[in-house]
Amino acid sequence: MAFVASSSLLARRGLSFGSNVCGSMSTMRRAGMGFGRASLKTTPVSMKVDVAEVTDSLMKLYDEIPCQPIMVRLAWHDAGTFNKDEPETPGADASIRFSPEKDHGANNGLGWAMDTLEPIKEKFPEISYADLYQLASVVAVKHAGGPEIPFNLGRKDAKPENCTPDGRLPDADKRMGHLRDIFYRMGFNDAEIVALSGAHTLGKAHKDRSGFEGPWTHEMLKFDNSYFQELVKEEADPALLKLESDLALMDEPNCKALVEEYAANQDKFFDDYAKAHQKLSELGWDL
Repeated sequence: MAFVASSSLLARRGLSFGSNVCGSMSTMRRAGMGFGRASLKTTPVSMKVDVAEVTDSLMKLYDEIPCQPIMVRLAWHDAGTFNKDEPETPGADASIRFSPEKDHGANNGLGWAMDTLEPIKEKFPEISYADLYQLASVVAVKHAGGPEIPFNLGRKDAKPENCTPDGRLPDADKRMGHLRDIFYRMGFNDAEIVALSGAHTLGKAHKDRSGFEGPWTHEMLKFDNSYFQELVKEEADPALLKLESDLALMDEPNCKALVEEYAANQDKFFDDYAKAHQKLSELGWDL
């Protein structure tokens, strides 16, 4: 595959990407970059995208506006509507841009995130919205100190008629049975549910968006394992949020054991999270 990237930008940002991005293979080797899985559905448009340049613009955005948490939420909510029994309707396809999907209650506030990314889309019209939303999330995690998440291009944008029905995203006021219904539908297992829940280390809940208010951790813009460290404390910090969907992770022995492991071992959490996040970002696509 061709890779059209500036090695100096990649090195400066400390990022690497999969094979389905645009420079030469020799450029990648000189930069010491790894290779991801080749796509069987790569489009000519995706081959023109300079991911390093888009990444640099996203990094500059996050330097100026601390909006990493909402960009992770945007990507998750676009991808999280996937149904493994309906593979012809990918989750990460930017259908969230259109009504009625963008107007679903779970997506309150995400219009701002999409508007904020629009100047970058205008600067790089060759990247699909679907790829941009997922890349924005990957870069947000990295910018906040989190793991490097492999990224591949190739998602195609949905049309307005491809909007998914309401009710496919998890409810914060429900426990493990509900989380399993939602995440199993996408093809995840219990361990991946726990790992992905760790993204609550970023950001806070807003009453006007979710009906809840407050942060999960004391450093809302730092991606680390503090979410799990707070969960395992015998006495909850009254200044921090613990929703039913958070407490659900302690309901099952296998999940509780993983919460405790992540609380004690950030490297293990980062490794598992990066794999689960990549899987979420590619649901329905062969990238």
